[in-house]
Amino acid sequence: MSAHLIRGGRLVDPSQGLDEELDLLLEDGVVARLGAGLEPPPGAAVTDARGLVVTPGLIDVHVHLREPGHEYKETVESGLMAAAAGGFTAVACMPNTEPVNDNRSVTEHVLRQAARHPYARVHPIGAISKGQKGEELAEFGEMVAAGVVAVSDDGWPVKNAHLMRRALEYARHFDLTVIQHAEDLELTGDGVMHEGEWSTRLGLPGIPGAAEDVMVARDLLLAELTGGRYHVAHLSTGHSLELVREARRRGVRVSCEVTPHHLLLSDRAVAEQSFSSHTKMKPPLRSQHDVEALLAGLADGTVDAIASDHAPHHPDEKDVQFSAAPFGIVGLETTVSLCLDRLVHGGVIPLPRLIELLSTGPARVLGLPGGSLAPGQVADVTLLDLERRITVDPTTFRSKGRNTPFAGWTLRGAPAATFLAGRPVTLP
Repeated sequence: MSAHLIRGGRLVDPSQGLDEELDLLLEDGVVARLGAGLEPPPGAAVTDARGLVVTPGLIDVHVHLREPGHEYKETVESGLMAAAAGGFTAVACMPNTEPVNDNRSVTEHVLRQAARHPYARVHPIGAISKGQKGEELAEFGEMVAAGVVAVSDDGWPVKNAHLMRRALEYARHFDLTVIQHAEDLELTGDGVMHEGEWSTRLGLPGIPGAAEDVMVARDLLLAELTGGRYHVAHLSTGHSLELVREARRRGVRVSCEVTPHHLLLSDRAVAEQSFSSHTKMKPPLRSQHDVEALLAGLADGTVDAIASDHAPHHPDEKDVQFSAAPFGIVGLETTVSLCLDRLVHGGVIPLPRLIELLSTGPARVLGLPGGSLAPGQVADVTLLDLERRITVDPTTFRSKGRNTPFAGWTLRGAPAATFLAGRPVTLP
């Protein structure tokens, strides 16, 4: 029997409504007990967590690991090291690899690589359509048998309404969540940043918020029609959030995630960072009004999860003019500190709500193990130091990606350690 006692920390577990100083005993990969003054079993390891926060392992439901096919940007190994360094014990990885994860063989490859590098759990997300071409449904059953936990064509929207309807219906047979990259490409056109005052000032083609809103509105009607589970990836506009809020009141099975960059930056950052391609992502940084709406959605419970949308690119790809650069930034190693500093210490939301958004909520959205420290639950644990100060330095990232708009930011709060199946994670 393997046992580990985490002693004296502030245990925050939204799934049980806990926020108090308690000891946590992990045995044989699961939570055994929690309480005050627990004694370690003979031979148990002990971690002194006094001054730290003990939470269910953090889960990032939107990550691009790039393998197979784009290992020069990221690998499963480097991505999982970045996850552990960032305080995450699990990630859900998107299928836009090469080949696309639309079949058993690709899913199994990703899981084999993850087993070789057990720094965090990997939950593969399969494609909705074969080749992400939006023409024919992928074989959901085959992928579920191999280990996928949801389906998405992320990187591309499902444009065809009939195909989306069939995806929502088919996914119900496997209790799968259908994740949509909500974007009307005809409205997006050749846009490279949010359409508004700053795109006009900078002379850059804009992407209107309506490009997201109309797709979300369509899909919510289809989710209501089919009874399917629908999740909006990287939601970025106030209108889309209100659509989700209203649909939920009608009983639609909808959830949504937001990213740290859409919570903390607006389209003005493109100007402030002198057209840096590190401010280019999809959806684009939106207006300050949208930022404020998303922050309100965190506070009122509309938002289910915070996800990084970790999208590493090779430095040479990003080191070009703004309009030519690929969309996307990295986030696994900055998400926790950004949220602790700007959201918790900034007074936007209390700590238990943040843990819900980073752990309990993500587990609930995709039906993943974890998200709770109740006895019998998987022993994935994150320790947080609320007072540790860090400066974001991309040269120290475990990820191969360095593309972040937060370089140089000084932040208060950081991950201190992670435990996976009851064992402390040690990075090489």
